[in-house]
Order: sequence, then structure tokens, then C-alpha cells
Amino acid sequence: MAAVLELIAGSYEQITFGYRVKTGENEWTAKADFTHHAHTASVSAVAASERFVVTGSKDETIQLYDMKKRTEHGALLHHEGTITCLEFYGTSHLLSGGEDGLLCVWSTKKWECMKTIRAHKGHVTSLSVHPSGKLALSVGTDKTLRTWNLINGRSAFIKNIKQNAHIVRWSPDGDRYVVVVNDKIDIYKLETASVTGTITNPKRISSVKFLNNAVLAVAGDDETVRFCDVGQAKWVCEFKAHETRVKAVDSLMVDDYCVLLTASNDGYIKMWKIHLKEELEPPILLGEVNTTARLTCLAVWRPSSVQSISDGPSNAVTSEECSQELAKKKRVRETTEEVIVEDESKPKKKKKKDGGKKAVKK
Repeated sequence: MAAVLELIAGSYEQITFGYRVKTGENEWTAKADFTHHAHTASVSAVAASERFVVTGSKDETIQLYDMKKRTEHGALLHHEGTITCLEFYGTSHLLSGGEDGLLCVWSTKKWECMKTIRAHKGHVTSLSVHPSGKLALSVGTDKTLRTWNLINGRSAFIKNIKQNAHIVRWSPDGDRYVVVVNDKIDIYKLETASVTGTITNPKRISSVKFLNNAVLAVAGDDETVRFCDVGQAKWVCEFKAHETRVKAVDSLMVDDYCVLLTASNDGYIKMWKIHLKEELEPPILLGEVNTTARLTCLAVWRPSSVQSISDGPSNAVTSEECSQELAKKKRVRETTEEVIVEDESKPKKKKKKDGGKKAVKK
């Protein structure tokens, strides 16, 4: 039986695209499923869980889309400034980072902001949740890499990295992580929190994705995708993926092979088949789709095994119909409860009786 999945891509044109993918052994086809035009500025981040797709934008909002009901689910209004990064932990929590320096932890049950951390003095540029869900890493424009204890929402470790990093990612097993500064990738070992290797890309890096614990896919400001062996800190394979620069990469495992997804400024999303063996060979193109938009970010949505997705016509609606529907019944959730904001970007002062916390009404 063919797997059911959807490609979700954000664009400069404010629209989020959804494409239903039919999978085969050697050919995958992507068919337009929905367009989501809830933002009033370009889409800057996208993430998907088993039920929800979320998008962040320069319009300062996080829009929610319920993939089970195929409806818009409202918006999260908590950040001030561009939403720079979004990541789900399982199905229960979403983490968001923004230009306001905040790192927010959301419960997906009622979409409440459980924790607001003033994470960086400048922008939060990237975040990554450890596979255990107990730690998160963030980088920002204050030239720091920060490790967060998600159990209590406090800073566990701060490392000055002398430059502004724009990407941070954990490996799937959580033993390593990578920090990207412009065209350079520093590979860290969790055990020692020290750099074990550095590798340089010919161009500025736009997106990275661990295909497994050993192989990292790297896209930059050119048409080539390169594969790095993080254990040996060396390039092992590369191939031309698009006609112009690759903006985003994602991947998923299907049976005994990996599928690499690439999105580009040329408007195309491509699906590539790659066998993760010792001697990596350039991937084989499974299929592609032209969105005709300037793409900015990419995610893949896969339903849980319990969910049944019909193969019939989708309930997708046009942007205009979405707008009309929203005008009638849009549910916007703004956090009105008292939120504890912990400013962890500054050195700790002598503790006050109240623990140095300040209550902020949003």
C-alpha cells in the first residue's frame, strides 16, 4: 500500500502550499491539495506534527492548520517581530522562536503558551529539541549558543561562539549537534560540548537535515546539495538539485531507503531517493512539482497510522474561500493568562524574595 504524505511549503508570496504525494517504487507524484493564505507577509517557517501544520511569518503570527479536519485552526499571537523558527516535539508541544528574542513552549492540546523564555538579547535565529524532549538548543544574534532545560525552562549552558549562528540541529540519536555560521558547520559532541570537527560549504548555508546519525544533507546559496559525514567531518557526495539556489531540505525514511526533499527559489519541490550505505551515490529523482512561487521553507506531513486519509477529492479551498470562511469563524487565541517571563539572556543577579521573576501580561 502506498504511503500517504503531504509536502508543505511556505513562500515569499504569503501562501502555504500543500501537495498530496502518491508514492511508488520509482516514481512519486505530487498533486495540489490546498493553499493556505492566512498570512499578510512572507512565510518564514513551517513545521508539521501528526495532526497540525503550523506556519510562522514576518507578520508576527503563527497560523494553525488542522490536517485531520482540513480546516484553519486559528492563530497564535505572542511574538513581536518575525517568527524565525518552529519545531514540534512529538504531538504534545510546539516550540517557537522569534526576532523578539523569545523562545515559547506551546501545549497543542489547548494551544496555550506554557512557558515564555527570554532566550537571546537579539533575535532567536534557530532552535532544536533534543530527541528526549528534555533539552533544547538555540542560537541567536547575540553570538551565543544556549542549552535549555525544558523541564524547568531555565538556561543550562551558555557558549559564546564569537559569531552569529543561524542554524542549530540535533542528530537523531541526540549524541551530536551541528551549529551553522554562514558557510561553516561546527560539529559538536554532547558528552563534551566541544567541537569535534568543522566543515566549510562553498556558499552560505540555507538549510541542513540529518538523514541519519552519520549523514547530514546541506543546502546553500547555489543549486547543489552536499552530503557530509559528521563523524569524519568530510564531504562524501554532492549533486545538482535545482537550477537556482536551494532554500530548504527535509527527509523521511521509507522502507529501506531515504527520501530527500528539496525546495528552491525556482519554485520546484523535488523528491529524491537515496540509499544510505557506506559509499553514498547521488540520489535518483522520484518526482517534482512546480509551485510557481518563490519558496522559503519546507516540511513533510505524515498522518498517524490511526488516521484515515481519503484518496478522493480533497476538501481544499481557494485562498478567497479561506478568507471568507475566516471572516465568519476565525478563532484567534491570544495568551491572556499571566505568563512568567524569565530573562535568561542576562547574568543572574542576587536572588530576590520572589525569585527575580516578573509577571507580564500579554
